[in-house]
Amino acid sequence: MAINRNHKNINFNQEEMAKSDQAEKIWQRILTKLQPNIEKKIFKAHFKPIRALEIKDSELLLEPHDSFEGWWVSSNYTEILGQYASEFAGRPLKVQFVGEGKEGDSPSVSKPQGKKSPSRSKAAATTQKRHNFNPDYTFSSFIVGDSNRMVHASATAASRDPGKAYNPLYIYGGVGLGKTHLLHAIGNHVIEHKDYQPKVTYLSCEKFINDFIEALKNNRLTRFRTRYRSSDVLLLDDVQFLSGKERTQEEFFHTFNALYDNRKQIVMTCDTPASEIKGLEKRLVSRFEWGMTSDLQPPDTETRLAILRKKAMSLKVKLPDEIYTLLADRICNNIRRLEGALTRVAAYSMLNKEQEITEASVTHLLQDVFLEEEEPVISIQAILKAVANHFDIRIAEMIHPGRKESIAFPRQIAMYLCRKLTNNTYVAIGEAFGGRKHGTVLHAERVVRNRIDTEDKVKKQVGSLEKQMFVKE
Repeated sequence: MAINRNHKNINFNQEEMAKSDQAEKIWQRILTKLQPNIEKKIFKAHFKPIRALEIKDSELLLEPHDSFEGWWVSSNYTEILGQYASEFAGRPLKVQFVGEGKEGDSPSVSKPQGKKSPSRSKAAATTQKRHNFNPDYTFSSFIVGDSNRMVHASATAASRDPGKAYNPLYIYGGVGLGKTHLLHAIGNHVIEHKDYQPKVTYLSCEKFINDFIEALKNNRLTRFRTRYRSSDVLLLDDVQFLSGKERTQEEFFHTFNALYDNRKQIVMTCDTPASEIKGLEKRLVSRFEWGMTSDLQPPDTETRLAILRKKAMSLKVKLPDEIYTLLADRICNNIRRLEGALTRVAAYSMLNKEQEITEASVTHLLQDVFLEEEEPVISIQAILKAVANHFDIRIAEMIHPGRKESIAFPRQIAMYLCRKLTNNTYVAIGEAFGGRKHGTVLHAERVVRNRIDTEDKVKKQVGSLEKQMFVKE
């Protein structure tokens, strides 16, 4: 009988090993297919540490390094992972993350409301109150879409592993797209999920500048440096305001170095890439680009609809589907404006309960918002056309590498207007003008600005062209 039992155990172990080997082979094939389509650092941080356990019934069981990692991957990639698993297994398979992970660093939204260490809860509450992070600005309340998936992933990784993943993290994008939301989300997550009491410093660049000036005036530089250089996490909003502030740049340069050398996390936001901040020292530009640079783009229609529906839930208001569609179609470039518009509609709905909310009533209510949103979007092509018509030359001549004065100066005016009236980078403008280098665009901008200051004729020409760009056809 003993021999039979051992024989059964051997068969059982071999069966389990076979399941494990099959799961691991499928997982490795999934990783191979995923890798070319995912940013290298994200792939290494989030996917490589995951271990395949076994295939059980119709599920591929995966064990993440920690539960936060499992939450993030499952939130963003469950569908595609399931498709790949089914493809490589030759039958339908779902992907399931199991286990608590090694660190138990799960996000607050999925954290069970069980017993908590009183001292830790009290410390976290005290720290949160001191830093005044907005409790509504969390990773769970940030709607993820194709336009911001990379930024969201970078921010979550930085909050999970401060000073190790994506340091520094530099986030740039237009107004109202969620940069400040992500800074607060990082702060909230670090405070909530660390067993120690981290020193998280969040401030605007303007406040950093003002604090530095005050420290200089009152001979308190040592206190100022201790305050910022002892941070575990430094979250700095709107770093473009460092432009032209030479003494403050010098101070921030040393603050940055002190934090970076001590493996402390630095996260900065800006409205442009670091290389396009005018009057910023090259050594700072270089440091800002050391780690991860993430571009926050305006949300697509599906993401805007998701944002509206989530906001409506928080406002406890129900609106007809066509109202959400109207708002998503008419307000495209600013999440803050989109949410503000919904808040106005919700207030109007609550104050006029007897009146039906229609597209016509919402359009009337938000006519100022819609008008602001519909201001003409000026393109490089439109500027080229306007300048070519004004100087009676062909667009092809401005793009051609010729240097005749009759063509070169109109070309410089067009480059100047492209920088002033559009959000395009120096590189993008240079490419549009026949593949010229960004230094050529910088030079053109400088030449035109100088001639505007010294020549009335040029000032009138450029002013007339600028006004023309805002006239709707």
